Amino acid sequence: MLLSTIINKFRDSFFRTYKKNLLPGHIKALESMARCRHEHGPHMLAHCSDHQCGELAYIPHSCGHRNCPHCQNHESQQWLEVQLAKRLPCQYYLVTFTLPGQLRDLAWKHQKTAYALMFGAVQELLKSFTNNDKKLGGSPGFTAILHTHSRTLDYHPHIHVVIPGASINQKTGLWKEKSGKYLFSHKALAKVFRAKLLQALVDNKLPVPRDCPKQWVVDCKDAGNGEKALVYLGRYLYRGVIREQDILHCRDGMVTFRYRHAKSGEDRTRTVKGEYFLYLLMLHVLPRGFRRARSYGFLHACSKKLLRVLQLVLRVAPWRALVRNLKQRPTIICRACGAAMVITATRISRPRVLPAILYQQAKPEALPM
Repeated sequence: MLLSTIINKFRDSFFRTYKKNLLPGHIKALESMARCRHEHGPHMLAHCSDHQCGELAYIPHSCGHRNCPHCQNHESQQWLEVQLAKRLPCQYYLVTFTLPGQLRDLAWKHQKTAYALMFGAVQELLKSFTNNDKKLGGSPGFTAILHTHSRTLDYHPHIHVVIPGASINQKTGLWKEKSGKYLFSHKALAKVFRAKLLQALVDNKLPVPRDCPKQWVVDCKDAGNGEKALVYLGRYLYRGVIREQDILHCRDGMVTFRYRHAKSGEDRTRTVKGEYFLYLLMLHVLPRGFRRARSYGFLHACSKKLLRVLQLVLRVAPWRALVRNLKQRPTIICRACGAAMVITATRISRPRVLPAILYQQAKPEALPM
């Protein structure tokens, strides 16, 4: 079911119920997704590249919002291909740092600060652990991604980290690797993460609740060559927290969506009120300009030369050569002759009187953002 249909149906009741909890960014996201590829919004004019055909098509614009399930599919795929091209021939691990429930209200009220402090604590922690490890003893490289949702779309901020079990000594240039089921002790990671984040919250004068638990949850497990972990993390990076295929139906003011249970792996459903469903989506709209994915160490954007040297020494194809072959944006196909169409005008109004043959409702994945 289309998300825009649900937004237009429950928008008024949503604003009446949750107006006090909304920020300007939430309202902008909701309005953008409601107009995404709307027939009455701005259009693009495309001409068939075959001069003998001369077919025209008016195509509605996408909203381009990073929380819209329609948009950013191409950008998400490009990010994934770049990350896969950066991989090194060593064992990878997936580390997850979870914020306890007692601090989630604080994180929601101070999102930009709290999320930034979480990234800072994770960065310092992993660099310290890698440098002090007997087998590694060097500088790490890793990619961290912030997720704010659980599988049922509840507010559940946590950071996933994909990290190779390897390090490089910046002084000697020595490359070291580590293998095994666990990279670091999850208990030690949780203890240090708790200490660093709580100290950072106090330093930034944020009120830490008195019932803050002493034991936090940090998970560290083997991720093979890192491919499956990156695919999983990139799934919700640019396209929102739910796919439209998982929105099953909307009846009697209730919305039912599908999710996969974490432990059993089976598909389950959840039914909530329409306005509450929109509220669940808005919980995961990040502050304006905040980057959800960040890379550190020898995987940072400023370490391209170092990464290229590592891949050459370890006999891996240089990632720059692979980046040049990234998948291009899908082209719009002419319905009349099957040739590629060329966009000649954007952000224009669709004529009021238009023959049906000139209007083409293209598939979402075939439209430029």
